[in-house]
Amino acid sequence: MKKYNVAVVGASGNVGREILTILAERDFPVDKVYAVASSRTAGSVIPFKGKDLVVQDLETFDFKGVDIGLFSPGGSVSAKYAPIAAAAGCVVVDNTSHFRMDPDIPLVVPEVNPEAIADYGKRGIIANPNCSTIQMVVALKPIHDVATIKRIVVSTYQAVSGAGKEAMEELFEQSRATFGTGMEVPPKKFTKEIAFNVIPQIDSFLDNGYTKEEMKMVNETKKIIDSAIRVTATTVRVPVYNSHAEAVTIETEKKITPDEARALLAKAPGVEVVDDPKTLTYITPREAAGKDATFVSRIREDESCDNGLQMWVVSDNLRKGAALNAVQIAEVLIQDHLK
Repeated sequence: MKKYNVAVVGASGNVGREILTILAERDFPVDKVYAVASSRTAGSVIPFKGKDLVVQDLETFDFKGVDIGLFSPGGSVSAKYAPIAAAAGCVVVDNTSHFRMDPDIPLVVPEVNPEAIADYGKRGIIANPNCSTIQMVVALKPIHDVATIKRIVVSTYQAVSGAGKEAMEELFEQSRATFGTGMEVPPKKFTKEIAFNVIPQIDSFLDNGYTKEEMKMVNETKKIIDSAIRVTATTVRVPVYNSHAEAVTIETEKKITPDEARALLAKAPGVEVVDDPKTLTYITPREAAGKDATFVSRIREDESCDNGLQMWVVSDNLRKGAALNAVQIAEVLIQDHLK
């Protein structure tokens, strides 16, 4: 089997480290792996397959000879360096929001629209969607194919790991202070205290009253599945370390029952149905953490409209919501395009 040189950019962050873990777990056919990050962490080491990778400085890193770049360094950094990597012949899979809505750049979830990867040659860049969008479209695309979704209403319960390592530390310190030191730990990463609280804001507010995170879900869903779908979202940060949960309500053109939906989703790639109210069987973020699947529970009719369904969707935001999806895109690339 042919092997590929892979650069993980943003390797010292939560997602970058998870990408390296998943590359090893899935035995991705790597020849050389480069850990790349900012000068702040250059020179540090990150373990990979029993060896230590020395983190290289992105500013001076040469992408010539690198086949695939898995980027997760922040939007402004990707905006500068992803085109540089692409110009050197490296196909970039970018996990930031910068390129997602560019009409020349495919926005891909492999279980949903793998055919879009074929358009990577226009710019040499493929965009990884927002974590909350990924798990929702994985759960909804099988239903859309059969019953045509007209409208989506989603409220998210998003873990602090989605805001980075400092956010996770903030939750820990505030929680410890509440029961231990009694000292106040003022918010830095969030607008309000996150411990024992929920915050109805992720990213900044826009003129329409939505946040950027909410509009990402709206616009990305339309680009990935169907531009005709009407979508509205409320995104909320909750004091959970890992895995995002979503309460999703859909309205379809064709009637579909909960049992029909369960049967569809049970056969869908990347989905696991965990749904039996009689035995209190449903998924929670703690149970989804560290797993690859998108889990769907509490599938039921929406009794407020004729063709409505409601469901509970949970997935590990660092894995399927980011790192795993990027690696899966790379797997499709090498299987179907990079011969």
